[in-house]
Amino acid sequence: MKNLLVLFVFLMSFFAQSQEIKWMTMNNALEAQKKEPKKIFMDVYTDWCGPCKLLDKKTFHNKDVVSFVNKNYYPVKFNAEGTEEVEYNDFTYTNPNHNPDRKGRNSQHFFANALKISGYPSMVFFDEKGSLIAPVVGYKTPQQLEIYLKMIYSNDYKKLTTKAAWQKYEESFVSTFEN
Repeated sequence: MKNLLVLFVFLMSFFAQSQEIKWMTMNNALEAQKKEPKKIFMDVYTDWCGPCKLLDKKTFHNKDVVSFVNKNYYPVKFNAEGTEEVEYNDFTYTNPNHNPDRKGRNSQHFFANALKISGYPSMVFFDEKGSLIAPVVGYKTPQQLEIYLKMIYSNDYKKLTTKAAWQKYEESFVSTFEN
């Protein structure tokens, strides 16, 4: 009986781990692209952002989102007010104005500024060569995020050059992600 309990606990912990997005740094994702080209999906968040925490809890733990992101993207978690150094397009982005003693909002990282991040959370997509595709601002449910994940993965975004084309695409999109 004791062995059965140990096996059950082991299997549950393994299953729980498999339901996580395998986040990495932007530098690691760019390095991984050199070996195996894949698009990058970046979650841009801040520590004080309530919708960012909700996105983490609800959307980024949805089994369909986890599976799709892990399979098709290099997922990056990036604190827009953090101190991580990012090497991007032959430039090192930092946050020299970050104040570690400050509570709440802090200075925006130069990389977030370069990406023109206007709100949190933002999800940013990059192509297989690390070039910026587009940011998507705001909290999204798994079903709301699904259209962006699949549209960018399949390169359909390249055909959507007008508002009417986007509306038609959005109206005809059939969601398969569950709650």
